[in-house]
Amino acid sequence: LVWLLVLSLAWLGPALGGKEEDGEVVAEEDDTLSDELGEEDGVLVLHEHNFARALSEHRLLLVEFYAPWCGHCQRLAPAFAQAAAALRNESSLARLGKVDATAQVALANEFGITSYPMLKLFRDGNRTHPLAYTGRMDTEGIVRWMQRRASPSATLLQDTDTATAFIGSQDLVVVGFFKDLGSEAAQVFYEVAGEVVDVPFGVAEAAELFQAYGLSADTICLFKKFDEGRTDFPVDPAQGLDAAKLTRLLRIHSLELVMEFTNETSDQIFSAKIPHHMLLFLNKSSSAQLALWDGFRAAAGTFRGEVLFVVVDVTGYGADVLPFFGLTPADAPTLRLVKMENNRKYQMDQDAFSDTAIRTFIQAVLDGKVKPRLLSAEPPEDWDTRPVKVLVGKTFEQVAFDETKNVFVKFYAPWCSHCQAMAAAWEKLGERYKDHEDIVIAELDATANELENITINGFPTLHYFPAGPGRKMVEYKSARDVETFSKFLENGGTLPEEPPVVSHVPPRQGQGPRAAPSLRWAGRRIL
Repeated sequence: LVWLLVLSLAWLGPALGGKEEDGEVVAEEDDTLSDELGEEDGVLVLHEHNFARALSEHRLLLVEFYAPWCGHCQRLAPAFAQAAAALRNESSLARLGKVDATAQVALANEFGITSYPMLKLFRDGNRTHPLAYTGRMDTEGIVRWMQRRASPSATLLQDTDTATAFIGSQDLVVVGFFKDLGSEAAQVFYEVAGEVVDVPFGVAEAAELFQAYGLSADTICLFKKFDEGRTDFPVDPAQGLDAAKLTRLLRIHSLELVMEFTNETSDQIFSAKIPHHMLLFLNKSSSAQLALWDGFRAAAGTFRGEVLFVVVDVTGYGADVLPFFGLTPADAPTLRLVKMENNRKYQMDQDAFSDTAIRTFIQAVLDGKVKPRLLSAEPPEDWDTRPVKVLVGKTFEQVAFDETKNVFVKFYAPWCSHCQAMAAAWEKLGERYKDHEDIVIAELDATANELENITINGFPTLHYFPAGPGRKMVEYKSARDVETFSKFLENGGTLPEEPPVVSHVPPRQGQGPRAAPSLRWAGRRIL
């Protein structure tokens, strides 16, 4: 259940990384409120009348803009309160506050709040340029992110003793060696240090430290107690230091060459944003299968930064992900490559575990010579006799793109609470149109079925496929009730107040458009 909650927000990520779109709720504001600063669970309760006072009294103020009905906001609330308490306990300058954006409409409009929860940092009373929150949506992530902004982002290392102690203090540390700490490159380094809050940063300019670590020019060094132990990133004298490039390099090289998928490593695996993941599914209780790790590791170095190698224990933490690959523990050992931008999965014709075979397979996928393996359940015997037709991967094309039918499809996940909430309305819709010759109401379990040129990034997703040529697809994004659904169908796939978003779906085996990014192996957001 925990895994499914994580998947619902995105193969996954910070478990609270999803957002819910702004609803139509608009409440009248309470003109009786004063500028007094009240609290709930240690979090400042902010509104239009006390917001300016909060900014003037707190140099660092992280504000959560939320909606009371938002499930993601409700899940964030305990972690946000715990983070507020932790910062108070350490006498930090940082404080946390919250704004009910459905009631405080003026504030929501002023700060461009379009989804929930949205977190913004206000520094030194500056109301016009708040900083978007970029950390993890959990207690530790929030605390670390705020701590990094409440103190110097990097520790000054003045001699070999302090440098040795700093480098040995953690499994992973970053040290920037600069001849001039006032240089432009050093300032970029400080900027990166402020964002990459899960790794300690140090800076050094003493000549003895350059000599002690064998350096003659400005260099960023990543020290780690695994793999090669140290990775250097020299600063280009002509081009200087690029913050985005340095952040990406540090993320990539902070990971072990082969990562084991665990509760502790899942955030690292996905936050690195490496475009492909090569997965080795094995049973760690089998010594024969564990021996495959060596060949897997030997292939990893060739693709560092392009492909992340991950081991998944089918009897451990990785067991819950198996259905998303159509696997069972008995299928181990086996290999899959996942293209992260569209969640496409690739499989060898026959598993071969030598480093040479793995490298050859990966290169073939990168070169576009291997077709993805698409999951499809078997259709129920009565799939086309029910009011709501039950589609699977292998029957989708013939139904959705039937030129004589207007087909309205719900893409859902069995565990999605929003899908469950609208299930009754969808069944009623099916009953209402079951005798219409040219209208089909259907549904597809998108966790068990994949389509070649349609990527589902959230649940539930509703698409309308109008009759006629052209393989058109209209995304439905309005109210989820029977009457609005019916109005949409009766108007030929449109509502007067909301112009449809029409796209064209290429035929199977064709070259489809670039799909919207997907952050995880099989995870999608609840919409």
